[in-house]
Amino acid sequence: MNLSATLLLAFGMSMDAFAASIGKGATLHKPKLSHAIRIGLVFGIIETLTPLIGWALGVFATHFVLEWNHWIAFILLTFLGIRMMVEGLRSTSDEEKAELRRHSFWLLVTTAFATSIDAMAVGVGLAFLKANIVYTALAIGCATFIMSTLGIMLGRFIGPLLGKRAEILGGLVLIGIGAQILWSHFA
Repeated sequence: MNLSATLLLAFGMSMDAFAASIGKGATLHKPKLSHAIRIGLVFGIIETLTPLIGWALGVFATHFVLEWNHWIAFILLTFLGIRMMVEGLRSTSDEEKAELRRHSFWLLVTTAFATSIDAMAVGVGLAFLKANIVYTALAIGCATFIMSTLGIMLGRFIGPLLGKRAEILGGLVLIGIGAQILWSHFA
């Protein structure tokens, strides 16, 4: 793969994470740039690792990964989306908010993984193209880091306009991403 194809692939793979990070940024209370960078790093690192995992799976178990990746992404994103919507609908006390913050890292990791399953499938395909997987995975991770960080900051401005409804909208976005992944498999 040449440089332009790699960059197009990298930014294409980052769009799910970008959409999810806009929703995440909208639900956070005025995230700072440093917070956006940390979230972008989580998304970027996971998006770097998943094509590598996909490539390794492509070498060993192509048929299983290609048959189930869309269902795994759909189920994870739908679960996370429903959870966000439920949190957006119910009022939370300060104690519950502190509990949610403690678990937010693992929710972030799960969201990042769910949005990067398509990158794992791309890694499977790259195993057959004999592309430089390390170079391509790093490009995908860097693009995702940039787009996720920008998404969090963009969500920062959308969040105050939406208030508590931002979590509901973020949940709908995650469910929509999952449905789109499932739809693209069957279409």
